[in-house]
Amino acid sequence: MNRECDFLIIGSGAAGLSMALKVAGHGRVIVVTKSDISSTNTAEAQGGIASVTYPPDDFGKHIRDTMVCGSNECDPEAVRIVVEGAPARIKDLIGWGVAFDKQGGRYDLAREGGHSEHRILHHKDYTGREIEDKLVARVKEHPNIEVLEHHFAIDLLTQHHLGLLVKKSTPGIECYGAYVLNLKDHSVFTVLSKVTVLATGGVGNLYNVTTNPHVATGDGIAMAHRAKAVVENMEFIQFHPTALYYPGERPSFLITEAMRGFGAVLRTQDGGEFMHRYHPMGSLAPRDIVSRAIDNELKSRGEDFVYLDVAHKPADEIIQHFPNIYNKCLSIGIDITKDMIPVAPAAHYCCGGIKVDGDGQTSINRLYAIGETSSTGLHGANRLASNSLIEAVVYAHRAAEHAMSRVEGIELQHGIPDWDYEGTSIPEELVLVTQSRKELQQVMNSYVGIVRSDMRLERAFSRMEIIFKETEELYKRSTLSRHLCELRNMIAVAYLIIKQAKEMKQSVGLHYTIDYPAPGITAKEF
Repeated sequence: MNRECDFLIIGSGAAGLSMALKVAGHGRVIVVTKSDISSTNTAEAQGGIASVTYPPDDFGKHIRDTMVCGSNECDPEAVRIVVEGAPARIKDLIGWGVAFDKQGGRYDLAREGGHSEHRILHHKDYTGREIEDKLVARVKEHPNIEVLEHHFAIDLLTQHHLGLLVKKSTPGIECYGAYVLNLKDHSVFTVLSKVTVLATGGVGNLYNVTTNPHVATGDGIAMAHRAKAVVENMEFIQFHPTALYYPGERPSFLITEAMRGFGAVLRTQDGGEFMHRYHPMGSLAPRDIVSRAIDNELKSRGEDFVYLDVAHKPADEIIQHFPNIYNKCLSIGIDITKDMIPVAPAAHYCCGGIKVDGDGQTSINRLYAIGETSSTGLHGANRLASNSLIEAVVYAHRAAEHAMSRVEGIELQHGIPDWDYEGTSIPEELVLVTQSRKELQQVMNSYVGIVRSDMRLERAFSRMEIIFKETEELYKRSTLSRHLCELRNMIAVAYLIIKQAKEMKQSVGLHYTIDYPAPGITAKEF
């Protein structure tokens, strides 16, 4: 059965749910999420959320840290918007019930890599889960918000679905909603909306080692790309330096950067500290530096992991600050109060995405993108730790304000044809999808990872062309499934990452290529 609403929000992380709460007083909201409502990148975030709270910290310091970490490739206005807007959005979260840790009546602020001050608000070491849980509770209480769990947004609706040829150069492209797949009965229905919002999170599952949950397959970016929206900066894929090395586990368990802010030190397997050779901030250097340094140590030594050592800190403080990590490691025989933690880099965050302006508007009218799926310009070439959650709620607020100001003047676009089922059949073999997915992940990990080259990127591009052709042929003749739709989206996003990486003829931030080493950094060092 086709549906109508004022606001269609695709994704249920911090960005999507906070915007839903903001706009719900101005119309009917439908939230579409392909798994359970709480299966999001937000829920997996450990470290916390960055905001200026107390002196000696100030906006200027947070802005400077963000710009430096982003290799000065950040959009200064986007940085200002997020940093100066952060305190008010923290108040929103507290008003929705989020409980940030306090000590002595003041917020217990942590420090993470790249930050010059303690400015990370947190809830133990599972801040994202605390935020997600409180937002979910508020959303479920609101009478104007309908949540469709286990529903997959397939494609955005534009003039293309009215029979017009739509290209990137076509002026005035508009979004009218989306086709949505019910994953339980495999039916496809149309959701017409006045405003559509993409808040689908990241792309981590394009790689075979990632900290992201299984839902992070770049769906929003792929849909926007097919609808001819502008997508940028996809070459900047951030690898988290310290994911727990535990072969066979997916996603990789994240060891928060806050642990290094607490005093943990990175060591090689022989016990030697090595980060001082790569950066003056040592183990608290920005993520791109730390990830490349670990990658270099592993390759030069022929080893699979390094150690993160926090055992020199008081045991009671370790357990108090990192109960989740303590219990996880203990479950596999590692007591972090006595033992070092084996870690290795894992795909973690996409710093690019769908290009948006200061109000979260994409290049397509009536279409907004917020959270990790968007490219605001905040992160530049490398994201500063704990800037992602605050970006999500700041831009959700701005997008909500903008959308609410215009929604009454927008009419629903009728005349969109129903989904065409003609010529489809049950997939012959699921193995065709699963094998292509594994191949894609291996290609991305091997050729489009922490360190790249022209030859690796060319090889990745040629491999992706083959997977694309095979998958499109399967898509045309198969009944839709989550696995098939995800694979199709992953291929589109992989193509964008490879294409934009090939166009970047220099090493900057997260894009490091041995063919164009950065000034002052030799290829031998990394």
